[in-house]
Amino acid sequence: MKVLQVQTKSRTYPVFIGHNMISDLKNVLTTVDVTPSKLMVMTDQTVYSYYEHVLNDVLQKVDIDYNIHIVPSGEASKSFDNYYEALSVALQEGLDRKSMMIAFGGGVVGDLTGFVAATYMRGIPFIQIPTTLLAHDSAVGGKVAINHPLGKNMIGAFHQPHAVFYDIQFLKTLPINELRSGFAEVVKHGMIQDQQFVTWLMDNVSQLDSISNDHLITFIDKGISIKARIVSKDEKELGIRAYLNFGHTLGHAIESAIGYGKISHGDAVAIGMLFALSLSERINKIDLQYKRIRKWLQKLGFPTSIPSHITNEQLLEKMKKDKKAVDRQLRFVLLEDFGKPVIKPMEEHTVLSFLEEWRLEGAF
Repeated sequence: MKVLQVQTKSRTYPVFIGHNMISDLKNVLTTVDVTPSKLMVMTDQTVYSYYEHVLNDVLQKVDIDYNIHIVPSGEASKSFDNYYEALSVALQEGLDRKSMMIAFGGGVVGDLTGFVAATYMRGIPFIQIPTTLLAHDSAVGGKVAINHPLGKNMIGAFHQPHAVFYDIQFLKTLPINELRSGFAEVVKHGMIQDQQFVTWLMDNVSQLDSISNDHLITFIDKGISIKARIVSKDEKELGIRAYLNFGHTLGHAIESAIGYGKISHGDAVAIGMLFALSLSERINKIDLQYKRIRKWLQKLGFPTSIPSHITNEQLLEKMKKDKKAVDRQLRFVLLEDFGKPVIKPMEEHTVLSFLEEWRLEGAF
């Protein structure tokens, strides 16, 4: 088992990474700085259908009064209705300020649970037990939120977990599209911080349906380590934490334009990263191996172009409403080189022109 420490101004907490660790949950709870009076576990229908007995067995051994709240699966669960329902359950179950919430699921469950915990009685502790590769990104860093029809993650808070418990046994039930979605964030972390890691990924990962446990632990360890370094310096995204949004400006716009849940977050971010790579090459007059990376991502099953029914004007409007925009001016995270991200303000007409060329030609 590996243990990483995430240090922020508001809290320092452990991230445990290993295989078949879930039975140690009782010991993990002893590492947090509270003794929970009650536990409320939030999970989704799909995860619970796989792990109902495992989860209940572990919680019974913890020997703390608990309840399990199940939400629908998918991005649409990050809604006002599900947020309100979870708060109502917490009140009905008598959770107090010394109670704790546990997010048992992917990024959607983690975001929703964290936001409920952040706002219930002005904030109670929670821990993350991720069950997807994608959640290696969202489970660390304290960003918690729900979606609004006008924008992804627009209603939220910064609320750091008290611990993250990453048992990779749960990744074995992931469908290939969910594994691919998480891998996009692994690639992103490498691109903004570690060129050697990107090279290693391209040389060692040629398909995603037979990834070893050792590789999974490497992905998670590396991704969390990179994110932890950035978050430790900029917890509330006032500066360099924005670099973690590489590929997300266009990616979030695609998700919103199609409808949440109709394209995976990772697939949308992969398209956004390719656009940002191509844009970086053109603006900064450098070679970032765009064509090679595009072919590699295609081979892994990623979409590499914007769905044809979405117009550039639709995407522009979505991007202008993105929380990274300032006074509705678009801001893209670009690369001066691998590991050297920069934030580039861009005019609307320039973005529209680049989008049109990129969609027509596939590359600049």
